[in-house]
Amino acid sequence: MSQIKAYRAALLHCLADPREVGIEASHEYFEDGLLVVEDGKVVRNGHAADLLSTLPAGTEVIEYKDALITPGFIDTHIHYPQTGMIASYGEQLLDWLDTYTFPTERAFSDKTHAGEVAQVFLRELLRNGTTTALVFGSVHKESVDAFFEQAHKLDLRMIAGKVLMDRNAPDYLTDTAESGYTDSKELIERWHGKGRLHYAVTPRFAPTSTPEQLTAAGKLFKEYPDLYMHTHLSENRQEIEWVRELFPERKGYLDVYDHHGLIGARSVFAHGVHLCDDECKRLGETGSAVAFCPTSNLFLGSGLFDLEKVEGFGVRVGLGTDVGAGTSFSQLQSLNEAYKVMQLQGKKLDPFKSLYLATLGGARALYLDDRIGSLQPGKDADFVVLDYKATPLIEYRLKQASSLEERLFALMTLGDDRAVKETYAAGVSVHRKA
Repeated sequence: MSQIKAYRAALLHCLADPREVGIEASHEYFEDGLLVVEDGKVVRNGHAADLLSTLPAGTEVIEYKDALITPGFIDTHIHYPQTGMIASYGEQLLDWLDTYTFPTERAFSDKTHAGEVAQVFLRELLRNGTTTALVFGSVHKESVDAFFEQAHKLDLRMIAGKVLMDRNAPDYLTDTAESGYTDSKELIERWHGKGRLHYAVTPRFAPTSTPEQLTAAGKLFKEYPDLYMHTHLSENRQEIEWVRELFPERKGYLDVYDHHGLIGARSVFAHGVHLCDDECKRLGETGSAVAFCPTSNLFLGSGLFDLEKVEGFGVRVGLGTDVGAGTSFSQLQSLNEAYKVMQLQGKKLDPFKSLYLATLGGARALYLDDRIGSLQPGKDADFVVLDYKATPLIEYRLKQASSLEERLFALMTLGDDRAVKETYAAGVSVHRKA
């Protein structure tokens, strides 16, 4: 039986990229808005005064005082096995992997352990208002089974994959080109397209896969419709030099992936901090995406991502937390750091562009903007309720704000998980702040 509910609060969502249409045309805002949801989908949005009288008799209207409803946040790069090692001290990328990441991921051969971590991980995402994420598992297929089982229970739109890694890693974390292909294929058959779940072919990064494994990954990427490819690219200068040594026959880091058939629509490359113009051009012309991960790039000292340059070549860009190198599950905190990354380059990041990156931009990077990323009718009812009184400081600061832009920027600068009053996935409350 069809069920209609309505949610009353201020409503804000993006309609397009501010870079393409300008700030004013990029978003829609209703100071006293109403979001009408039926069977997990948005059916209407607009001014409460216009819509309340059109609701069927007996419709439940849930009202949020001093709150803002936005689309659920979208994380385009994160590692769920690294949840327990977030905030590990004092290394750059390659040493950090050896010291912290690999030993932590060893335990994910145990499905029970993986399931327990997956529950913690998903709870943290939802506490922070993130309703969709592109997720690294570990090299163990058990890790992906456990993750998808937990995500499916909550009817979340999630994308994940088993890591492919057959060299330059501890023996206990390596597969082979053949076993990686076979295990991934088994997981794809089991989970891709089940409910709201999607699969991503996931080579960790070029240095930890042989050419044979990358070839097998490229073959897999093309065997199934709407499959994703998720890996790392040009995060760290030492990493780039290592790739050059391992693949001297290729003209650059991106060319390694290109040669093996791993570039195209639904290819998402995390970081891209040190991309040259030719690489940006190739990413743009192939419809590939880059995940901008400000907290981890700063934390590991990798460098400053040049958003304007990358987008100037037509590359799709989403926002990633990159937990556990990233320091917060909160996309609000990621946007806080993204603003600083741009400031350090003498550039600006407007709050409406920030909202776009965390919502519709992320959906576009994942080719899911027909399903998520805004509050338009027909989209999945994935949304978050942000609390204007989340902390005494936020409440006080917002009283001084004279415009929507100022309120939005203050929320992004001061906000974190405490600002999330409630999170909905497919019209169902999956987190409510106590």
